[in-house]
Amino acid sequence: MTNPIRVLHVLGGVGLGGAESRIMDLYRQMDRDEIRFDFLVHSSAVKGGTFAAWEEEKDDANDRKKQFYEDEIRAMGGRIFALPKFRVYNYFSYKKAVTAFFAAHHEFQVVQGHMTSTAAIYLPIAKRFGIPVTVAHARNAGVLKGPKGIATRYFRRGLAKKADVLFACSHLAGEDVFGKKAMEQGGVKIIHNAIDVKRFVFDEKKRQEAREDLKVTDKLVLGHVGRFDYQKNHPYLLEVFAAVCEKRADAVLLLLGDGQARPAMEERCRELGIADRVKFLGNRKDTQRFYQAMDVFLLPSFFEGLPGVLVEAQAAGLACIVSDTVTREAQATDLISWLSIDELPERWAEEIVKRALYVRRNTEKELTEAGFDVRTQASCYAAFYKEGDSSGL
Repeated sequence: MTNPIRVLHVLGGVGLGGAESRIMDLYRQMDRDEIRFDFLVHSSAVKGGTFAAWEEEKDDANDRKKQFYEDEIRAMGGRIFALPKFRVYNYFSYKKAVTAFFAAHHEFQVVQGHMTSTAAIYLPIAKRFGIPVTVAHARNAGVLKGPKGIATRYFRRGLAKKADVLFACSHLAGEDVFGKKAMEQGGVKIIHNAIDVKRFVFDEKKRQEAREDLKVTDKLVLGHVGRFDYQKNHPYLLEVFAAVCEKRADAVLLLLGDGQARPAMEERCRELGIADRVKFLGNRKDTQRFYQAMDVFLLPSFFEGLPGVLVEAQAAGLACIVSDTVTREAQATDLISWLSIDELPERWAEEIVKRALYVRRNTEKELTEAGFDVRTQASCYAAFYKEGDSSGL
């Protein structure tokens, strides 16, 4: 048997994030005798101009916490390497670490950079060490405010000319990362984030079981899935839910995800007097169970690339109330209502209460026909990884 093709995915980490989840959905569908995924992540546990190879027995080195997908990656034959976190001031040591890594590891057929903030640094170096195909993959359609966002914009300059192939999850993401010119010239391939649709399909029995477990059988259950940071706009979400509580005494809110802003949001719930009606559920492997339990899904983000959670919510047949800053390319059904986050929270509350009267349905066919099923997409990616042919994507 010949050695499998190795594809290196470059990310910030392998925690429970949107890009990470979509890549893992894809990896589960691959014939791993033919194609293996490896991961190059970034960590403060790695110092100076070096890189690390994280083997299983070294997971707790330097007080590093194991990330969500690490065990599964290794179980599927993937390897995990790490660079130091990029801090701008460590530009030269970061570049040295990237150079050391690709000098030692140039066995990859494809290097796919999902972390575009530094892709203009690591992709050219990968190419210099003989990597046949380099890919810059735009996964988001905005940056954080302040110095970090400014730095991201600066280091992305010219990225469209520094990779062999350009992918983006949506037109908004492609334009934000690669620029209007690259989009107008047709140099960017739009590949919508696909999911394992069958995993999320609505099932009345599973819904009742999940609601019983959560003790919300007689409640109006609202839900959100996302990390606690600026982009996801949790402060506004909580204001909206407080307004819903004024209209529906039976309303509860499920929040899945984690992040640095979570303690502040827990405190904000207490200030708004809704703490006993909000369930902070953390990162979960079984997100599909919670979609079943929900009645309405909320996504008031400031910006998104193409949010996989919105695709998942539609696959679960959920009514979705979504910020109008989110790309319409995420719409696969008629279940989405688009509202501005400049509206008063009461306007969102009115729409939520109205939409809660809909009849839940099976949307598997709609999602699959719209191109959001990972099984179909995986075969096209396999052709790209093996033959360099992206025409099917």
